[in-house]
Amino acid sequence: MNDPRIIVSLDYSDPDQALKLIRKMNPARCRFKIGKELFTRTGPAFIEKLISKGYDVFLDLKFHDIPATVAKACCAAADIGVWMINLHASGGLRMMTTAREAIDKQLHKPLLIAVTVLTSMSDRDLKQIGVDRHVAEQVMDLAKLANKSGLDGVVCSAREVAILRKEFGGGFCLVTPGIRPQGSDHNDQQRVMTPAEAVKAGSDYLVIGRPITRAADPLKALMKIEEEIRNVISD
Repeated sequence: MNDPRIIVSLDYSDPDQALKLIRKMNPARCRFKIGKELFTRTGPAFIEKLISKGYDVFLDLKFHDIPATVAKACCAAADIGVWMINLHASGGLRMMTTAREAIDKQLHKPLLIAVTVLTSMSDRDLKQIGVDRHVAEQVMDLAKLANKSGLDGVVCSAREVAILRKEFGGGFCLVTPGIRPQGSDHNDQQRVMTPAEAVKAGSDYLVIGRPITRAADPLKALMKIEEEIRNVISD
């Protein structure tokens, strides 16, 4: 079964621009991530259009609310038919467990993963919100909480992947944003790795936006990253 490891981030404000990129891609080669901006502008209809074209969709809305509200939102996402959804691990054990139980009752069960620490955040950022510890420590504790809640995995920086893979083994899904091919601009990301480094460390899925979406030839950029990944896997 085909299982593309690259998730292309559709960080567009204009759905027509997103569709222009989508027409150049191939569902056998990638999945798509839809975040808050595009979803707010287009709603579920845009996701349903992507699914009808054969694409798996990661709905990246990072739910964080009282347990019942998050559970109902996860069920609504499952009804749309998305492949993966996420919530904030910092919402706590009860919130995550309630969401897990709700998804398990759905006919369609998307992967349910938790965000640990945003890849834009550093130790200093954590301290500013009252978390006086290193990012890696916070990521590990939140990942343990997500695992205890029965979630399928976590979103984390590729820099934390190796320690998480060692802790949880191969059955725990690790999704890594902040992936930048060699020579790419880091933009607003703090904790980044190249695709090869991330896969070597143990990432299951790589979330990649601007290095593909802003490339002169997006499909060619995607294929180049695929080749980089294949070279690591075959070593």
